[in-house]
Amino acid sequence: MNQQYTQRLKKIEAVLQEVMPEEPDVSWMGRSFLTPRNAGQTGSLRDSVKFLAQPGRELFSRGGKRWRPLLMTLVCESLGGGDAALPLTPLVEFPHNASLIHDDIEDNSEERRGKPAVHLLYGTDTAINGGCFFYFLPLICLETWDAPAERKNSVYTLWAAYMRRLHLGQAMDISWHRDFFSLPSPEDYYTMCRLKTGCLAGLAAVLGVRAAFTTKNRPDPGKEGPLGELLGEAAEKLGVGFQILDDVKNLTTGIPGKKRGDDLVEGKKSLPVLLYLEGHEERGALVARCFAAARSQGEAAPEVEELIGALTRAGVLDEAETRGRALIKEAAGIFSGAFAGLPGDQNARNLLAELADLLAG
Repeated sequence: MNQQYTQRLKKIEAVLQEVMPEEPDVSWMGRSFLTPRNAGQTGSLRDSVKFLAQPGRELFSRGGKRWRPLLMTLVCESLGGGDAALPLTPLVEFPHNASLIHDDIEDNSEERRGKPAVHLLYGTDTAINGGCFFYFLPLICLETWDAPAERKNSVYTLWAAYMRRLHLGQAMDISWHRDFFSLPSPEDYYTMCRLKTGCLAGLAAVLGVRAAFTTKNRPDPGKEGPLGELLGEAAEKLGVGFQILDDVKNLTTGIPGKKRGDDLVEGKKSLPVLLYLEGHEERGALVARCFAAARSQGEAAPEVEELIGALTRAGVLDEAETRGRALIKEAAGIFSGAFAGLPGDQNARNLLAELADLLAG
């Protein structure tokens, strides 16, 4: 990876580690939480805080691409905001990790990032509670962010709206894979991906704009709203393209840290499957049979390879990949032209456009 990306990722990691330290303490609960009444119980409370943080800390420690916070910082830099977005990066990275914890529970997944799924290590109850905590933890950033109260409130409102969208996207995905015979359209799939995967990328871009316009060197304030909307939509396209390529990899080379074909075990209506069924109702019985066998027997079921073979022969894996790359290319084009006429950092703008190509790789 380009050294310039690596340098930024190190800064991002330092901020994330500060909010999610290896040894968390009761201060996470807020200073006012420690009162004379419970001051003598801090030892017990400290143990409970560690227990609460374990699931999130475990998954977070396994690494990740961190491309969403990187996107946020590059948007901010592109507008001349420097590192102003860094303190807000946990607002997109921690909810992403929280969603993975809950996603693995909902899909009965066995692995994540090359190790057992968190709920298998700590129990479903602990993982659910810890995942929920991981959604709310990054709000600590707003307490320490050097910005007027009005700006903090606007970011909180924005974050809450995107969290609602994120959960709606997950609801759509769950409702489809619970019913083998349900058949959403490819357009429905795009909507689901915009909400489930593109959502946090969009939030990252909009927050990058908000952070830049909070600095003293901010551009024309009247351009904040339109620019945030434009870059947010571009980032959503980037996220959807990334998800489509992820779907294809799951059914071809396999995704590092997960098992090849586990989307079929979960009954996911990914884009390749929907393209395979579009206009061919007679293929529905094959898909339903393979889904059912995969769910009962796991990735070792012969029907997993049977369905992957059918998708390959129909050419829908290649078609899905082409569509995913086209969305990423479209997003890169928007990033390249969005800052025309605005002061800022050209080097960061170049890195932002190149980031899309890296995700497509």
